[in-house]
Amino acid sequence: MKPYPCPNCGRPTHFEVRVCPNCAFTLGYDPDSDLLLFLGDNATTWRDSGGEAHDLVVCANNNDYQICNWLVPATGEQPLCRACRHNRTIPDLTAPTVPERWARIEAAKRRLFHTLLRLRLPIETQAEAEANGTTPGLTFDFLYDPVGEETGTVQITTGHENGLVTLNLIEADDVQRERMRTSLGEPYRTLLGHFRHEVGHYYFARLIEGTAEVLNFRRLFGDERMSYEEAKSKHYGDGGSGWSTDYVSAYATMHPWEDFAETFAHLMHIMDALATIGGFGMRMTQWPGHEEQPSVDFDPYAAETGPLVAEWGPFAFAENAINRSMGQPDLYPFHLSETIVAKLDYINRLLQRAGQGDIASKDPQYRPE
Repeated sequence: MKPYPCPNCGRPTHFEVRVCPNCAFTLGYDPDSDLLLFLGDNATTWRDSGGEAHDLVVCANNNDYQICNWLVPATGEQPLCRACRHNRTIPDLTAPTVPERWARIEAAKRRLFHTLLRLRLPIETQAEAEANGTTPGLTFDFLYDPVGEETGTVQITTGHENGLVTLNLIEADDVQRERMRTSLGEPYRTLLGHFRHEVGHYYFARLIEGTAEVLNFRRLFGDERMSYEEAKSKHYGDGGSGWSTDYVSAYATMHPWEDFAETFAHLMHIMDALATIGGFGMRMTQWPGHEEQPSVDFDPYAAETGPLVAEWGPFAFAENAINRSMGQPDLYPFHLSETIVAKLDYINRLLQRAGQGDIASKDPQYRPE
C-alpha cells in the first residue's frame, strides 16, 4: 500500500503505527477517508493534515486490548472497526505469548482489509450477509493451540469453510512458521499471505460457487468437483505434481480451489507492492523490452492486468537484486508464465466487476455440467 505521512508533522509512517515516532502524536486510521488522523486538542479530537475535525473514536479492540489503530464513527451502534467486526473468536489471552502474536495477526488482517476496501469488494459479516441474503459472510476464528505447540503436532488447522477463516496462532510465531514453511515446501509462507489465500477461498464461494461463473472458472483452473481429499492425499503423499510454469506455487497444483486461492493471493501481493512503489514515487532507468521507463503512475487496484504485470517485472527483478546484494534469498522467487498471467487476468477482471456491483446471482438449484 502507499506510505501514509503523519497528518501532524508529515513524516512517513508505517500503516500499523499508533504513535508517530517523530512528533509523538497518537495516530489512527480512518478506512472511510483512507487517511491517517492524529489526536489533537488535548487528546479529544481526531484531525487530518488540514486541521479538519473528524467525528470518530477508536475501535473497541483498542480500548479493550490495545490491539487496533483503526477508527469508527462516534455515532452508531457498531463499536468495532471495519476489520475487527468480522472476528467471531479471539484467542485465549491468558497465555504469555498470545497477546503479542494476536497483535501481529490483527495487523496483517488490517492490511488485507485495506486492499479489499480499495478494491470495493463485498465484505459482509455473517450477520450482514444473512440479512442481505448474500451468504456466506466473512468471519474469523483466531485460536490458540497449546497442545500442538507443546507436542509439535498441530491440532488446529488454518483454513476456510463457508466464509469462516480459522487461523492457528502458531502462524504468528516466526520459528514455528519457518519450520512449517520448510517441511511443507512453501517458500512464501507469511501471515499476510495466509490471509490473502484463505480470503481467496471466500471470494470463490462468494463470487463463483453456485453461479454460472463457475463455467468460466473451470476453463482456466479445472473442475473443482474433483475429490479434494483424494487430491490432498496425492499432493502430500507423493509430492504432488510439482511446481510447473502453469501454477504460481506447488501448493496451487493440488486442486483447482487451491490454484484459485494461491493466484488470488499473488494478485494481492502484486497490487499492494506496486501501490507501495508508486507511493514513494520510485522510477527506474530504461528497462530492456520496455517502450517506456518503468514507473507506477496508475492505481494498481483499478488497473488492467497487462500494465500490472508489465510494471511489476522490472521492480521484482530489482527487489531480488537488492536481496542478493545483502546475502538474502530472492524476495520474489516466481516466474509469471502466459498461463499464470491468464489466471491473474481472470481474477482481476472478476474482482473489478465485483467492485462495481456486478456479481452473479446464486441459484440453489443451479448444477452446471
